[in-house]
Amino acid sequence: MAFCWFTTRRREVGLGYGWLLRGTYLLLAIGAVVAGFRYGSVLGREVASIGVAASCLLGLVVSIMRKSAGVSGQTAEHDRRTERVAVMTGIERDRDSSGAKRGPEYPPIFDLVPAIIGVVGLMFAAVDAVPGGGVDIATSILRTVAGAAFLGAVTDAMLLGHWYLVQPGLPRRLLNEIVTAVGWTWPIEVVALLIPTGMISVWTGSVDDGWGGVLGWFWGACAITTIALVFVTRAALREREYSAVMAATGLLYLAILTAFGTDLVARAVLDT
Repeated sequence: MAFCWFTTRRREVGLGYGWLLRGTYLLLAIGAVVAGFRYGSVLGREVASIGVAASCLLGLVVSIMRKSAGVSGQTAEHDRRTERVAVMTGIERDRDSSGAKRGPEYPPIFDLVPAIIGVVGLMFAAVDAVPGGGVDIATSILRTVAGAAFLGAVTDAMLLGHWYLVQPGLPRRLLNEIVTAVGWTWPIEVVALLIPTGMISVWTGSVDDGWGGVLGWFWGACAITTIALVFVTRAALREREYSAVMAATGLLYLAILTAFGTDLVARAVLDT
């Protein structure tokens, strides 16, 4: 949800993208609540999950209620393109002027509410993970928060790439920005998982992964492939053809798989 705000704060992406992300993370938060109470609850974590679900639902409802106001940046870009076509062809078309709003727009900053509540829940989860993980609280918190940011960024990037099918005129720089954000979160995630006791211990044999070290090398391959896909995706987005956006989206599909491998394999092996 933090990266939902990161993209929608520019007021250029259509309302449906926000609905998609709020609905997605609403369901994930509900799943977290069910899993938490089913497999060993941590009160603070579960309460935070409920808060995330409630705030996502509230944001979704408010956004739908205010849909008639549209999105100022999207409307302005539509009017600009309509006027340009009219000048080139002499064909006048109706304009949906950004100055004719019907009520207030949905404020993107509302999407930071579930993100803030979620961080609180992550703190409880990180502290609870310490006894079985062999790491101190600071390292556990770093891994938990960095992992959430890393997986959130790559998931939102993939969903944004698909949104270009719905809104083809969307500026390409928005996808570039969030792909860059994935690149910035990657080193924090990887370093956090290398801090002792970390994945280096799997490579040296100090921590048994149960597969003779194979999972350690699999984790390394996932980590390297993820950052490689970030660079390749950015390179694809430099191409002028519209198909480059679809190519970038396909690469982000792969990045989601390798990113989840980077985070979840390490957590399974290190038990933190």
